Amino acid sequence: MTTTRLDQTSFNVNGEAASVRSDHPHLLAALREELDVTSPKDGCSPTGHCGSCTILLDGKAIQSCLVGMEKAAGKEVTTLEGFPAEERARLATAFASAGALQCGFCTPGILVRTKALLDQKGKDLTRETTAGRLGGHLCRCTGYTKIFEAIEMLRDDAIPEAALPGGIGSRGDKYEAAELALGDRGYVDDMRPEGLLHAAVKLSDHARADVLRINTRPAMAMEGVIAIYTADDVPGELRVGIISEDWPVFIPESGRTSYLGDVLAIVVAESVQIARAAAEAVEVEYDILKPFADPDVALTSDEDAVWGLDGNVLSRSVYSRGDVDEALANSAHVVHETFHTQRVEHAFLEPESTLAIPQEDGTLMVYSGGQGVWDDRNQIADVLGVEKDRVTVELVSNGGAFGGKEDMSNQAQTALAAHLLGHPVKCTLTREQSLIMHPKRHPIRLEVSAACDEEGTMTALRSRLIGDSGPYASVGMKVLERAAGHSSGPYVFPNIDVEAVAVRTNNPVCGAFRGFGANQAQFASEGVMDRLAEMVGISGWEIRNRNIVSPGDVWGPGQIMDDGSLGARLCLDTVKPLYDDARAAGKAVGLGMGLKNSGLGNGFKEIAGAVVRFEEDGTVEVRHCWTEMGQGVHTVALQVAVEELGVDPANVRVVVDTTRELGAGQTTGSRGTLMGAGSVKDACRVAIENDRKPGVDYYGEYRVDWTNSLEENVDNPIIHSTFGYAAQLVIADPDSGAIEKVVAVHDVGRVVNPTLCEGQVEGSVHMGLGYALTEDFPTDDEARPTNMTLRSLDILRPKDIPEIETILVESPQPGSPYGIKGVGEIGLVPTAGAVAAAFHEVDGEWRNKLPMNVHQPVSPPSEAGGKVPLAGGEG
Repeated sequence: MTTTRLDQTSFNVNGEAASVRSDHPHLLAALREELDVTSPKDGCSPTGHCGSCTILLDGKAIQSCLVGMEKAAGKEVTTLEGFPAEERARLATAFASAGALQCGFCTPGILVRTKALLDQKGKDLTRETTAGRLGGHLCRCTGYTKIFEAIEMLRDDAIPEAALPGGIGSRGDKYEAAELALGDRGYVDDMRPEGLLHAAVKLSDHARADVLRINTRPAMAMEGVIAIYTADDVPGELRVGIISEDWPVFIPESGRTSYLGDVLAIVVAESVQIARAAAEAVEVEYDILKPFADPDVALTSDEDAVWGLDGNVLSRSVYSRGDVDEALANSAHVVHETFHTQRVEHAFLEPESTLAIPQEDGTLMVYSGGQGVWDDRNQIADVLGVEKDRVTVELVSNGGAFGGKEDMSNQAQTALAAHLLGHPVKCTLTREQSLIMHPKRHPIRLEVSAACDEEGTMTALRSRLIGDSGPYASVGMKVLERAAGHSSGPYVFPNIDVEAVAVRTNNPVCGAFRGFGANQAQFASEGVMDRLAEMVGISGWEIRNRNIVSPGDVWGPGQIMDDGSLGARLCLDTVKPLYDDARAAGKAVGLGMGLKNSGLGNGFKEIAGAVVRFEEDGTVEVRHCWTEMGQGVHTVALQVAVEELGVDPANVRVVVDTTRELGAGQTTGSRGTLMGAGSVKDACRVAIENDRKPGVDYYGEYRVDWTNSLEENVDNPIIHSTFGYAAQLVIADPDSGAIEKVVAVHDVGRVVNPTLCEGQVEGSVHMGLGYALTEDFPTDDEARPTNMTLRSLDILRPKDIPEIETILVESPQPGSPYGIKGVGEIGLVPTAGAVAAAFHEVDGEWRNKLPMNVHQPVSPPSEAGGKVPLAGGEG
């Protein structure tokens, strides 16, 4: 039976008859918005590029956003909710035990595909087939290695018992892993309170234009539209920002747009579909201006690129030691090179979503997936013109972020709509809106001169960096500051001169992204190290051996390195036999080193709070101030509580909201594990000292308040409290250049959970390979992005990933909790430099621009260890 009425479509869902409106754009929308079946996630509809919405249609796996309503009619639709309980448990346990999920947003779709594969292939399912069949699925977190392992557990019926981790250093399942895997632990867009209204934003049509008139009447006249709000409706502050309050939440009439992500209006309606259609119907009259799409043009122009802001220089970060000119003139070997790194999109799979619910007492409850809910609360309160205690923001663990959810996207506009209407309002961005709105990785040009003596000992480094930061500050000044500070990599340069400039343009905003300037800077520093090694006539390993930082060395801006820097030597020595073996086997080999700070540093006072509370029912509530976005910080908090209190991990509940003042700003700078562990450990200490009474909040904190900024002009500043170190080996076929294997040796100080830590490294390497080889987010002369789908971003798919071997080493950081250093970002810092060095061994060409080759071949491992040559790109 296909049709009951002209406006209805009927099919079976999980064995039960269902009838829905026929005007849904696709089956996914009908399942989620009308039937409240939410295990299929909407990451990119209607393109089908991410695979998160995969379901079974008459037993065949398909992305439900590709299924029109007429195609769904009369069919049997099966989602994870409809799988037998035993099968659900097997799938979830395998993925949890293997560490095959992090944020979890993509996982339900992959589980559906896995069932289809195992039903079809059974024991004959190979890793090669799995990699190919998963081509329709993106996972931005894991690097796919542990997904392959989980599927093989299921194939071989070798699924271990589900087990939470114990104390520090133990393996165990990620907190909420099973619920995430099955799609049962909802994200913001899965939440549907009673009386919910839906909102959509109207974005600018031009990157730089005067807004003459905003006509909302045509949209307001549409059936189902409840309200439309613009800048005129903002009772408080119009501009917000994490560091500088320069980012307008709306551009008003008589204002000027400064990039395509500027919001002009928010439409509230009875359904998502109506809200989005009405947002498109808002009419805007512009006076179109020429945008600043070239940072060099913006840098030299007297005209302001951005509405209401003076000048086009966001920041300058400068430091120097010694006499660089003299050292360059008198050194045996000197290299001059200009490196270019590209703008990159985060491509987290969960588009930004916010839910705001007015409370009976007149306060506002906001559910956010942002990376700093206390910052969200403060900025929302400012926009609404209310005291901060009138707004509570609760973190809903998000579906990936990587830095891209630090700045607010739609939180303020959604909160405003709910506040003014007195009704719950939810706004979820489309994938295209997400790509336009949130900040990207900075494209940076690095002009570098470096020198060494006849023996290969470094003598001088000069680096000039120009970064395109887009219109608004975000954290762009800090990214360029971080790039400046990390310009020398993990090496000793007695003479150094660095200047980094962040430029305002009308291109997409650029801000935080995993690596945070360190990876751009160290693509250049690794490149000059390899060029100088060739001039001296020594290997890439040996020149690093002669220059690696050690305790007591003066590094970069002048910091004297402590015993934590022993990790750099440990990584280099650990990779040496593998490096030698690959060279002996005749492979093309590239070696990259990296260091990456943990914590903000640069003089910032960092105080992270935590609360431990014992409930009468035996539950131990652990509250901390960090965003769970797949990296496992909730699991870290759980493991610290188990370690310090000796409690059953099953009795630990982790909560993050703004009802307590615990916030330390954004979850950024690889500091969540370090500072989260420190604060929870301290809260546990306080609880033990006070007899662990039920119903009492035991507060603890961890402080880093002894660092220095570059502006202090201290001879030997402590720029950062902690660094992690890494050595990565890229092994390629010497004839084709196909990357066969990446060995990642990482010093994390202390491994809290080996399974999760390995997953962080593998996911970072996957992202690092994409950064090196394929990914780009360019704009045209009108400052308009040209890659506007997930597929066009050229993210490496499962079949494109070579074997990744992760080796974790521990060189404890003095004074940090348990010796922890952090691992969230450093995993992609050495990768591009190592790839460039391997490619040089293939064809003798030095690479200085990323991505190095969009179609560079890479090859995944077969189960037997052989290599299957496959072309890079989409699957």
